[in-house]
Amino acid sequence: MLPEDRLNQIVERFEYLEARLNAGPSADEIAGIGREYTELKPVVAQVAAWREARRAIREAEAMLGDPEMRELAQDELSRLRAALPDQEQALRIALLPRDAADARPAILEIRPGTGGEEAALFAGDLLDMYRRFAESQGWQFQMLELVQSDLGGVREAVARIEGEGVFARLKYESGVHRVQRVPETESGGRIHTSAATVAVLPEAEEVDIDIPAGDIRIDTMRASGAGGQHVNTTDSAVRITHLPTGIIVTSSEKSQHQNRANAMAVLRARLYDMERLRADAERAADRRSQVGSGDRSERIRTYNFPQGRMTDHRIGLTLYALDRIMQGEIGEIVAALTAHDQAARLAAQGG
Repeated sequence: MLPEDRLNQIVERFEYLEARLNAGPSADEIAGIGREYTELKPVVAQVAAWREARRAIREAEAMLGDPEMRELAQDELSRLRAALPDQEQALRIALLPRDAADARPAILEIRPGTGGEEAALFAGDLLDMYRRFAESQGWQFQMLELVQSDLGGVREAVARIEGEGVFARLKYESGVHRVQRVPETESGGRIHTSAATVAVLPEAEEVDIDIPAGDIRIDTMRASGAGGQHVNTTDSAVRITHLPTGIIVTSSEKSQHQNRANAMAVLRARLYDMERLRADAERAADRRSQVGSGDRSERIRTYNFPQGRMTDHRIGLTLYALDRIMQGEIGEIVAALTAHDQAARLAAQGG
């Protein structure tokens, strides 16, 4: 049975937050209250649906004593009882501990791996894939840094994606993405294997990560594009070096002020992600059995162009729809990875 006392506490907390929002909280409180309210709302909806299903079953059972209503009640009971396990499963999933970062915007980083220019071209394809997926979800996609190769591929891409549940849905994309295809640079028609690395980081707020001024060095420089061509003629690009870790972040848009803000946002995200992974590794001995472990060196997916096939190696998912996937239709993959992770966590809880 599901814990009624816990369900009552969740509903009572939600009602309290709702009352606080209606009363007009202070500017300091509203962000935190609003975030918790948004997180609890779907849980409370599942609680209500489950309780309504159980109420309907009790009413149908009470009708069995009426000879005129017995047949109708039996049919209704069969339908309601068959649907109840799905309601309970949905509620158990809603009650799973949430990743505190799930509701945050995400920082997407893509870099080519092995494969030279072909790897850079594939990195560009992945960037386009995620941009199209974000657009299909109604999310905001903002490029923070883009360094292109001579043939128009990507040497480094950093983007900020904002919208409902962005990090929750994209966090399983981190890892090595491998491609098998005939490169544009190949004249003999031979299939090559190349790779690109994707990292999806939750955006950190200033209150999450304190970066003392003495821990960073900020340099300004002239922004340059593919082949060393200058994007502009002013020294507006910003490079921030985090001295304790050696992390280097750059941003090269036209505004030096915006570049500094962009670079600091990416630096906070990387430091926040490092701390999250360290904490997770300490408390989760079974991380290897879960997707989204954050291991950037793990080969997670293969895109085989000659066969039109995409395989996610973590969950054994193979789809022969590569054209659609590269156009940004990755919802089925995201849903499968999410379901796999939920099932693993339910099993770990004995649910």
